[in-house]
Amino acid sequence: MRVLIVGGGGREHALAWAMSGSPLLEKLWVAPGNPGTATLAESVPIGALDLAALVEFAEAEKVDLVVPGPEAPLVAGLADALARAGIRCCGPTAAAAQLEGSKAFAKEICDAAGIPTAAWERFEDADAALEFVARRGAPIVVKADGLAGGKGVVVAATEAEAADAIRAIMDDRALGDAGASVVIEECLSGDEVSLFALCDGLDAVLIGAAQDHKRVGDGDTGPNTGGMGAVSPPAGFSLVAQAHALEAFVRPALAEMARRDTPFRGVLFAGLMLTPDGPKLIEYNVRFGDPEAQTLLPRLQSDLLPALVAACDGELRHFSLVQREIACVSVVLAARGYPGEFAKGGVIGGLDRAASTPHVAVFHAGTDVRDGAVVANGGRVLTVCGTGADLTAARAAAYQGVAAIEWSDAMFRTDIGLRALAREQAA
Repeated sequence: MRVLIVGGGGREHALAWAMSGSPLLEKLWVAPGNPGTATLAESVPIGALDLAALVEFAEAEKVDLVVPGPEAPLVAGLADALARAGIRCCGPTAAAAQLEGSKAFAKEICDAAGIPTAAWERFEDADAALEFVARRGAPIVVKADGLAGGKGVVVAATEAEAADAIRAIMDDRALGDAGASVVIEECLSGDEVSLFALCDGLDAVLIGAAQDHKRVGDGDTGPNTGGMGAVSPPAGFSLVAQAHALEAFVRPALAEMARRDTPFRGVLFAGLMLTPDGPKLIEYNVRFGDPEAQTLLPRLQSDLLPALVAACDGELRHFSLVQREIACVSVVLAARGYPGEFAKGGVIGGLDRAASTPHVAVFHAGTDVRDGAVVANGGRVLTVCGTGADLTAARAAAYQGVAAIEWSDAMFRTDIGLRALAREQAA
């Protein structure tokens, strides 16, 4: 098969890595790709949001399957444009991608399908939103309704924090059109986990689950980020619990989407809070997470490529995806200053040494090549993944890989996986 992956981050590098060994693969491209994906596939200098150019390239190269990594091109209609050209896309249409593109739409699906989630209200008027917060009190969660690149959620500990978030999002339009309306919801407590399923419109198969570490600093301190590391499997969320969650959070959503004539095909990512009253949905995403993809895919024993094709063709009832009985821990190396203004251009050494460390894989995200050297060119720059028989072994491998990398501007958390280990030991 001739396959095009869309995107240029660590998630896309992991997808290329997972598919590169498939006996079905004839040719692999990544658009725009990065120095890591370039070791596995041919890079194509087309941005992820240049839909017309992506379709034109796929037609010219007789691409059999397009696999989008990020959400923005899906919300913009990449799958629709490819369908008009007769090209498979393992991702939802623009209408179905509203599960991520609109927080309010996702909540409406939950209510219609009986999916457990936080109590919520949607507001298009800032004064009405402020009055609601004054009535409900804090803690409370304020979310921009539209796509905001991971920056649209504020967990407000006080009413003042919530009011500041509402004014910034709605009045100041700090997030642009994404903040034209807001969803305000109750603040859930518990452990957060991420469940991933591959869907074909009616059927779904479990890919696996992971637990992300969002805060920039050790001990879950500092501002939220796109993710500083992850573990899989999550402690306290067994395969049995994951199967139950598939039935409670994925299949009902698929049924409701199909009832609305907007069937969902592709990867559905359910962010869940394991509350004292049971799991509740935080949000849906319509693609793999990052760094969750880097953490899940090394555990996947099955060939991913035919499953992606089956999702496009409505044939998942014939498939199951088998996970290896191992653990994976991923550690993100970010540039000094991230998630604020960060350093760029620093030379990164030791990558071959890290990648040759037993049970370690290194995935590129914000890197570039200048004068023959790999340099930092983004906020989150690398993801170093370790696998092992258990979380202890996987964590040791990951940090051994991190230690092999030479980069003066690197910052990373030193406690990825410790919380999961503590929970395992307590259990």
